[in-house]
Amino acid sequence: MDFLNLLSRMPAATAQGLLWGLMALGVYVSYKILDVADLSVDGTFALGGAVTVMAILGGVPAWAALLLAVAAGVLAGLCTGLLHTRLGIPAILSGILTQFALYSINLRVMGMKANQTASLKNFGMFYENGRGFLVSSRHVSSAIYMGLAVAALVVVLLYWYFGTEQGSALRATGANPRMSSAQGINISAMKVLGLALSNGLVALSGGLMTQFQGTADVNMGRGAIVIGLAAIVIGEVVCDSIFGESCNFALRLSCVVLGGVLYYMVMTVILWLRLDPNDLKLFTALIVAGFLSVPQWKARRSRTLHRGGGK
Repeated sequence: MDFLNLLSRMPAATAQGLLWGLMALGVYVSYKILDVADLSVDGTFALGGAVTVMAILGGVPAWAALLLAVAAGVLAGLCTGLLHTRLGIPAILSGILTQFALYSINLRVMGMKANQTASLKNFGMFYENGRGFLVSSRHVSSAIYMGLAVAALVVVLLYWYFGTEQGSALRATGANPRMSSAQGINISAMKVLGLALSNGLVALSGGLMTQFQGTADVNMGRGAIVIGLAAIVIGEVVCDSIFGESCNFALRLSCVVLGGVLYYMVMTVILWLRLDPNDLKLFTALIVAGFLSVPQWKARRSRTLHRGGGK
């Protein structure tokens, strides 16, 4: 095993981690802020990729294709939200139904094909006459810059939005639905809005990942919810460990993106160690379980030290 070979893989892992970090921000909105377990993420991620690749193949500029992907993701989130709020279906089942339906929808979007490919040279946020900022595996450094720029923009917009009256109402809905309802907040509307926002971000990530890979696949979102949760858990542990109580909302959002990068770096190390790629999901589960146990371990250690000091 060549250590230099591992280092050479890290830029690509960083680029992919940034793009998956955007997906984790979408999961963060539904899972942490809205307190809803939305399992439609796997389908929405692939939907973003499918819309992006077909739009670009149809001659739509890459940046406009991403906007279409976000719009498609928002519609998917609306479907999940309406199934939950209007039909009274539990949130977790609503997400499963949407994810299930999106498999067929994604196939139809891609012309009843399991995957679609476009030339990597045509993929770029701002690409003209052979020059520009690319989101492509052929231009990893440019993909990192664009990933950082888009992630920073999304974090700033989310921070601003959740500071507004509507954003505060959405956060209150997730924190205490009954109290929010007593304050006159439309809980159903906030849940639908939150799920639409969440899935829009997930579709944006799927679109960017399609640009990076140059292809979209109907199964490209499989396991996305687990990766998103892993990024959230890793990011929160890092944020609490470094900043402690001063870890504010903006830092927490930024660390969620960082969690996506760290996750992919760990996955890269696992592959570099030549472990069986079929065990990646097992390692992902172990990583998530390990980071989830950190707060509990720290609390136990703190109690032990406190008791010892008391004696």
